[in-house]
Amino acid sequence: MTRTEPAGTPLGDDFHLYDTTLRDGAQREGISYSVADKIAVARHLDELGVGFIEGGWPGAMPKDTEFFARAAAGELPLKHAALVAFGSTRRSGVAAGDDPQVRALLDSQAPVVTLVAKSDIRHIERALRVDVDEACAMVADTVKFLVGEGRRVFLDAEHFFDGYAYDPDTALRVLEAAGSAGADVVVLCDTNGGQLPLGLADTVREVRERTGLRIGIHCQDDTSCAVANSIAAVQAGATHVQCTANGYGERAGNADLFAVTGNLVAKLGMEVLPSGGAAELTRVSHALAEIANIAPDTHQAYVGSSAFAHKAGLHASAIKVDPLLYNHIDPALVGNDMRVLVTEMAGKASLELKGHELGVDLAGNPRALSNTVHKVKDLEAGGWSFEAADASLELLMRREIAGSDGQEPVGPPFALESYRVVLDHRTDGEIVSEATVKVHVAGERVIATAEGNGPVNALDAALRKALSPHLAWLDEMSLSDYKVRILVNRQGTGAVTRVLVESSDREREWTTVGVHENIVEASWLALCDALAHKAMRV
Repeated sequence: MTRTEPAGTPLGDDFHLYDTTLRDGAQREGISYSVADKIAVARHLDELGVGFIEGGWPGAMPKDTEFFARAAAGELPLKHAALVAFGSTRRSGVAAGDDPQVRALLDSQAPVVTLVAKSDIRHIERALRVDVDEACAMVADTVKFLVGEGRRVFLDAEHFFDGYAYDPDTALRVLEAAGSAGADVVVLCDTNGGQLPLGLADTVREVRERTGLRIGIHCQDDTSCAVANSIAAVQAGATHVQCTANGYGERAGNADLFAVTGNLVAKLGMEVLPSGGAAELTRVSHALAEIANIAPDTHQAYVGSSAFAHKAGLHASAIKVDPLLYNHIDPALVGNDMRVLVTEMAGKASLELKGHELGVDLAGNPRALSNTVHKVKDLEAGGWSFEAADASLELLMRREIAGSDGQEPVGPPFALESYRVVLDHRTDGEIVSEATVKVHVAGERVIATAEGNGPVNALDAALRKALSPHLAWLDEMSLSDYKVRILVNRQGTGAVTRVLVESSDREREWTTVGVHENIVEASWLALCDALAHKAMRV
């Protein structure tokens, strides 16, 4: 808790990777961190190796006050990062040491304090309702007081770019007031998120030359340029960059920590994380999304599950020769993987690569490879999709290999005689589904009936009841997710339904697909594939 410099990175204090997920990121609509959540987020960020973790605003937010108290009590030992308390300068007409908000920053015991101050004369005069002299005095007095108390101080110059464009002299006076009083970094904030990279870089360069101060950057994403603006600022001389995990933040969000870091490491060659840290970017991104209770963005740069996914057959043909022909970096650098998506656009190269990914050797069986390509295209034309159903695709591949070699086809560990599902609307208003299955398993004919809260649930229960005495591994397997999509190529009650079933056991998860005009039959097909895939792994 006493360290004020980032540790464990080759760049040390020469460059600051500063995270504000717990303060600015928490302003995103839908996010509400508990104190335990905040501690968990901070631990992940520290393990990743960021230099500074802004924990919140002690004294203004009760949860933030508690967070700093628990951190100071030993619940948050930090290996790489220094903890930062965020707050405002003293109020007008009050000495810094007498301002309760300033005292709360000291009481947090955070070794670093980031102060926010308005740098746009319009905000100074209309929002703070003070003149520029007093605004600068508020900054200088507070910085000097905190530095005198042994704190390292950064200044967030709020609305800087808009203020600098309107009245550059006032914006620079605020920065110089902080720098002359002992602030280590003055952070230029694009608070309204309206800047574009080239203009922002010009301003950063100009401010550096005019002030000689150490410059930081803080960008909002209202123009979808927060990451680009942050990188442009670094290239223009900023040595302190503020980000949030996954770009969480108010309105359109902030600069995404993982995209910014990926660019700094992979494109600018800056070692801003400890050795091996970049390979943890994907894992940490997903872990922090889980804590925020927000689904990971599959198309997020560097760390999204689709960031290195290839769909077109032309891409796959080139990737087969050299993966870097269509990947801008090796995905392993950021802890991600390349995936080949199989759709109606797939050619032989796509399926060959996908087969290799799934452990199926289609390259050694040209006939099966050709048959699989035609089968996939035919099925996709009928509404099937294997992009998110690797288990069904693997079964299809293995069935084609078995067929071309004259082997027993891969299938579920039973033979269906028939199934029936009925809906019972009872007098008390309760609606219950009942399913009966007749199957042949282990040489026996078995009939089983079960109820469920829906037709698919009842069908799954009846099938399990029939198979459980004969399949010891069935109890390990569960249906963990179920998705239905009505395809748009047909209308009304005759529309085609696509069902995705996600299954899991103690070790893994797998997804299967079924398509039919009848939702129950589509579900049945997906369930059968799920069981076949599990049986193949036993």
